[in-house]
Amino acid sequence: MSTLDWPALMRAGMAGLKLLPRDFWQLTPAELRLMLGEAAQPQPMARNRLAELMQDFPDFPPPLEMETKDG
Repeated sequence: MSTLDWPALMRAGMAGLKLLPRDFWQLTPAELRLMLGEAAQPQPMARNRLAELMQDFPDFPPPLEMETKDG
């Protein structure tokens, strides 16, 4: 089953961009996104980039504060 909203994509391509049906169906989804201006939006972070960030900036528990007694 496809997760693409084809009716909305068809409206955007044919009604919004004034593409002929044959031209719409020759586009890849990436090309259509580019034409709609969606490619310029930030993309989700990939798993490998998250792994790099986790390695560069690991989460450590905060240091325990030791009580000192003046004596």
